[in-house]
Amino acid sequence: MRRVSVLLVLMLLTLNACAFSRGTLGDEIKTDTVNSIKKGVTTRSEVLALLGAPDRLLQLNGRDLFQYYRYDAKVGSLLLIVLNFSRVSIKSDDLFVVINREGTVEEVIASKRTEGLEFRFWPFGD
Repeated sequence: MRRVSVLLVLMLLTLNACAFSRGTLGDEIKTDTVNSIKKGVTTRSEVLALLGAPDRLLQLNGRDLFQYYRYDAKVGSLLLIVLNFSRVSIKSDDLFVVINREGTVEEVIASKRTEGLEFRFWPFGD
């Protein structure tokens, strides 16, 4: 019985694997492009020329809200025969541009959080 247990433990130790994955969704939002958008000056067509079609378009009380985003995800996994552990880290860069009824930019809200996203292998806490 002891020999079978030792053999089973050795098999489990040699039949495991690690995997690291990364994925992104959306285009990079460049800081220079965001800084070139001026409230009250930049028009809807200029925003579209700079950034392209928005990833999401919402109507807010007669205003258009253009949302541009980029998601970055990193996954570290420990793959065992019976049990698998994974840790997923996701951050996003978001840009919201509010276009008023006259067709000019009313507000620009941007965040950039994907820089320095790390692989975190240990699946339990930090």
